[in-house]
Amino acid sequence: MHRPNTRKVILLGALLLAAGTFLWSWSFYGRNLQGLRTALAPPREDIVKIIARNESPLVIPEGFSLNVFAQGLVNPRVIVKDPNGVLFVSVPATGQVLALPDKDGDGRADATAVVVRGLNRPHGLAFRCVEGRCRLYVAETNALRVYDYDATALTASRPVKLADLPGGGNHFTRSLLFLPPPNDDQLLVAIGSTCNVCREADARRAKIMVINAGGGELREYARGLRNSVFQAVHPLTGEVWATEMGRDLLGDDTPPDEINIIADGKNYGWPICYGRNIHDTAFDKNTYIRNPCQEPFETPSHIDIPAHSAPLGLAFVTGSGWPTDYENGLFVAFHGSWNRSTPTGYKVVRYRLGPGGEYLGVEDFITGWLRPDGNALGRPAGLLAEAGGTLFVADDKAGVIYRVTAPRLAGGGSR
Repeated sequence: MHRPNTRKVILLGALLLAAGTFLWSWSFYGRNLQGLRTALAPPREDIVKIIARNESPLVIPEGFSLNVFAQGLVNPRVIVKDPNGVLFVSVPATGQVLALPDKDGDGRADATAVVVRGLNRPHGLAFRCVEGRCRLYVAETNALRVYDYDATALTASRPVKLADLPGGGNHFTRSLLFLPPPNDDQLLVAIGSTCNVCREADARRAKIMVINAGGGELREYARGLRNSVFQAVHPLTGEVWATEMGRDLLGDDTPPDEINIIADGKNYGWPICYGRNIHDTAFDKNTYIRNPCQEPFETPSHIDIPAHSAPLGLAFVTGSGWPTDYENGLFVAFHGSWNRSTPTGYKVVRYRLGPGGEYLGVEDFITGWLRPDGNALGRPAGLLAEAGGTLFVADDKAGVIYRVTAPRLAGGGSR
């Protein structure tokens, strides 16, 4: 009887296994990772130089103006203003917090001052001034610190660690937001998940925690939030709104990213629910007790966003200086996909809202970072909107902060 050659059988099996692995990997890449080059590859041209040639690729509404406020910032993320109106930005890649003063008021930073250095991927920033004493709060990936702040000298000193934060994992950012009065001594700290989808071992992950401005214990404020990187307070309702990145590996169009209205004690569903309380049956098989995604146990999203848009900064339109149809609106930065077969996002959108935050519609506000050839000249991240009709946009791919101004009507102002 003829016996097969054992070595040939092993070799054939290895070749089949390798071929199967290659085909699976190629299929997985095609379904989930085609956008990596768009997201991570350096821009093919410096957008600052393009704008300087009056050939800006960025498209904004008619009448609005855009200029480069600051450049060469490597990885600017969160932007806030100090008590004197000086723009501050966190730069996780360099471990710094920078001040960008505009002393002559020409809409461009005069200098770049390092206020704090040597930090572990700083992200969230917040200022608080009480009885003449101002303090700067900085969220590193593994710690929350507070500094005495001198607004005249642009210096931060005498750091005190208020809390340890869980480091590591897929999502390194820790974001900060003070609640509105009468709870303005309470500081929210957003902490993303360690993973795409999983059951967390650390009780602080995939949550927004809260801590007293003077320190103390971190307490759970809201949970079921996979990665709520930015937060903002609605100027009329006083509610906290947050962007939320949905999980990956469910295809191009599932699940939606989200905008949530955050309330104390609420559960927003992750890892078993997404969007408008849709059950993630690809992860969770538990349906025998009750529908695992329903109010009041889980809170649905307020607004669904196209999957993989990667919503980051959000900023409400406040005060005069904006066109009347912008009143009560919300800007959101779509950082852009890295895991979609056809890239999406890479823009700033404007949500039209009612006085109570009711969703009325959405439209593009700034586009053009994503080029027709699939190259991205930049990725919008942090936003800061001000009365007077000014929007600052941090671009963490191009290392730029843009300044967008609303059209001015005769006699000043926009309305």
